[in-house]
Amino acid sequence: MTAAPTDVSAPPLRPFLKWAGGKTRLLGKILPHVPAEFDDYHEPFLGGGAMFWAIRDRIAGAPHLHDLNEILITVWRTVQQDPAGLLAALDYYKSNDSKDFYYSQRQAVPESLVGQAAWFLYVNQTAWNGLWRVNKWGQFNVPWGDRPFRGFDEDTLHRLSDALIGATITNDDFRVTLEKPKAGDFVYLDPPYLPISDTSKFYLYTEKRFRAPDLAELAALCHQLTERGVRWVMSNRDTEQVRDLFPDNEIVRFTTRRSVAAQNRRDVEQADSPEAIILGGPRP
Repeated sequence: MTAAPTDVSAPPLRPFLKWAGGKTRLLGKILPHVPAEFDDYHEPFLGGGAMFWAIRDRIAGAPHLHDLNEILITVWRTVQQDPAGLLAALDYYKSNDSKDFYYSQRQAVPESLVGQAAWFLYVNQTAWNGLWRVNKWGQFNVPWGDRPFRGFDEDTLHRLSDALIGATITNDDFRVTLEKPKAGDFVYLDPPYLPISDTSKFYLYTEKRFRAPDLAELAALCHQLTERGVRWVMSNRDTEQVRDLFPDNEIVRFTTRRSVAAQNRRDVEQADSPEAIILGGPRP
């Protein structure tokens, strides 16, 4: 079963949540390196899914969407399977939204899956800069963002749900998911960037950290994808460490401007970010 066809009369679907490190602004750089058509689509580091929404019309087979953040995957699966229940659960947050309510709810994760999805979408829209960050105990700890909760348009949410028909959405590790792609498939990889310094905490998207040995394992699996005839593209920070892991791959290097947290104040500053697009698998 494949994803539902696009309604050409409706506006294009976009990520329904904000995710640090999302690639919406870089799609213009990445999309020229994505095949025009392929069989199954695999994305092991899903996040907000900017790439999936941008290329879903190119998928001839089925999407396989994965992320290690369990509650993030709960949101995606709830959008896919129960949009009506999610809309009803979101009404509670929309009718009670305030600064005090945000702090009362910041770690009050509901027990039901649809409740968890609604809670996540609420804090995603109202937390500072839309940031998802947890402490070492896995508790969400981002301050209030001083912005109202907009909720979701019913029609858009149902369109998102329809677009995910036939998609496999799981909370699996990349070591598991990258065993599945076959020749003719396409894989997009956007792993957490390694921290710039040992004191950086910005990469704590789950209580499980992504470290240099994980990136080395990921690189080895990418080389296996190439050997199996699978085309893949990886986004990463342009560093010597990254380049050393892919000595035989074509790497497109460029610099972009990113918004980063400013020191000691709830603001953002622009900073140059050296980016790399790593290309693998049989080339056209």
